[in-house]
Amino acid sequence: MTLTELQYIVAVAQERHFGRAADRVFVTQPALSLAIKKLEEELGTTIFERRQARIELTALGEQIVHQAQRVLEEAEQIKILAAQGKDQLNGLLRLGVIATVGPYILPDLVPLLSARAPKMPLELEENLTQNLAGMLKNGKLDVIMIALPFEEPGVLTSALYDEPFQAVVPIGHHWQKKKLLDSRQLSAEKVLLPHAGHCFRRQVLDACPELSRSDAEGWQGNSLETIRQMVVSGLGITVLPCSALSPKYRNKRLITIKLTDPAPGRRIGLAWRRGFTRPQVIEVIREAVHVLKIQGLKMVTE
Repeated sequence: MTLTELQYIVAVAQERHFGRAADRVFVTQPALSLAIKKLEEELGTTIFERRQARIELTALGEQIVHQAQRVLEEAEQIKILAAQGKDQLNGLLRLGVIATVGPYILPDLVPLLSARAPKMPLELEENLTQNLAGMLKNGKLDVIMIALPFEEPGVLTSALYDEPFQAVVPIGHHWQKKKLLDSRQLSAEKVLLPHAGHCFRRQVLDACPELSRSDAEGWQGNSLETIRQMVVSGLGITVLPCSALSPKYRNKRLITIKLTDPAPGRRIGLAWRRGFTRPQVIEVIREAVHVLKIQGLKMVTE
């Protein structure tokens, strides 16, 4: 068993295609297939199920690939230790961000990161939590910004900030003159939320139990911005995180109402694999987030 063979199985697991994996590791497809077959024979088990349209991992193969990823990361750590003084902020960072955070945080965060780490270009992925988690575990992403708690084997997390939710109603709504609103009153209204794939939907329903009882699966949108426009049209009301309610996102046809204490909200943090070899990256992201000038965010110090 060699590191090269481990690189091959990780590449196939990520690409789910022998041809693309071979291109990625700069070998021919027959050479890649032969090396993986040799490794499977050595281990006495099947790592991949070769299907006509797609390559799938066996149950044991998934564990083997996960361990292979850890071994490769540890090998990379040896290189870093050997090269004393190596700059961990020099090189591409693959950063994933949940879809209800990215549009509102990244425009301010990216320039701050560029100033602090000018040699660290960002490859950004905006997606749902479950998809980001998979990409983190299989090595396609280095760090993800998600809502906490987030518990996965072999993954570390660090809290960044807390942000409250606020109600948003259209002009002309009978609540438009309210300054404060009890979240229990939301259950009497038609509340528009993202579809079930978004963790933000679950966060709102968990924070507002009364709303859960009146929740209707049909009152959904694909993004917070789509929902915002549906509220403008008069279809219903919604609940948004305060980062989506900063002055640059305000709409003259909408009214924002604070929710009474303890106001429902969420905690946003970072997650990365335990074997991630660039811990300084985590610290520079944390520092950049902590100087964001977004009204309503409460930074978490750990």
